[in-house]
Amino acid sequence: MTGSAQPRQPEAGERYDVFHTDCPARDVVDHVTSRWGVWVLISLRSNDLRFYELRESIRGISEKMLAQTLRALVQDGLVWREVEPATPPQVTYGLTEFGRDIGEPLTELFDRITQRLSPRNAG
Repeated sequence: MTGSAQPRQPEAGERYDVFHTDCPARDVVDHVTSRWGVWVLISLRSNDLRFYELRESIRGISEKMLAQTLRALVQDGLVWREVEPATPPQVTYGLTEFGRDIGEPLTELFDRITQRLSPRNAG
């Protein structure tokens, strides 16, 4: 049998095959462009925030979905997580360098959309 079901790791200077279903880059894209992933990245663009501050800044997200989204973005290396030993623990989140690189074009897209909306369409 020729070919392999497993994607091979790219050599230095090569890119992942993002069209392969098992490509790790594809998972990162899925997490970033998920319903809540983009909002987390935009919310963290200028400040590190605690969990409850993120929840308040992203209207409509449940605690469960925020926790799941943050877990995926931390695992992908886009967001860092710091736990301060207190009772209850205080957890702060911020963007890694990779997260800032990914979040920048999302912020530009968000800014362009909001600048072009007519006042009657603004929320």
